[in-house]
Amino acid sequence: MELYTPVLALALLATGFAVFSVVVSSLTGPKRYNRAKLDSYECGIEPTPQPVGGGRFPVKYFITAMLFIVFDIEIVFLYPWAVRFDAMAFFGLVEMVIFIATVFVAYVYVWRRGGLEWD
Repeated sequence: MELYTPVLALALLATGFAVFSVVVSSLTGPKRYNRAKLDSYECGIEPTPQPVGGGRFPVKYFITAMLFIVFDIEIVFLYPWAVRFDAMAFFGLVEMVIFIATVFVAYVYVWRRGGLEWD
């Protein structure tokens, strides 16, 4: 149990800091809201009128974000392989070739479907 004492202490410290931050911000934060405070902010540009339901947002943004996340996570798997390349020998090479081929097939699929074109 004594091995987990530092971890528990850090968890308690983090929880205490989070609770303290929420309580202090609610006590000291502004209480008066006006129209300008509640209005959306678009990088200094005059905000465009928003429909009541929030309006439709182009799906292209979400697809681009998901593609970035998927390919970014796949590339992260290359780091442990690069670090332990000598220890894995031929088996590691074959596995990484299969992995990179899978990533390449996914990339070609997205490319052919027009997922990388920004209109």
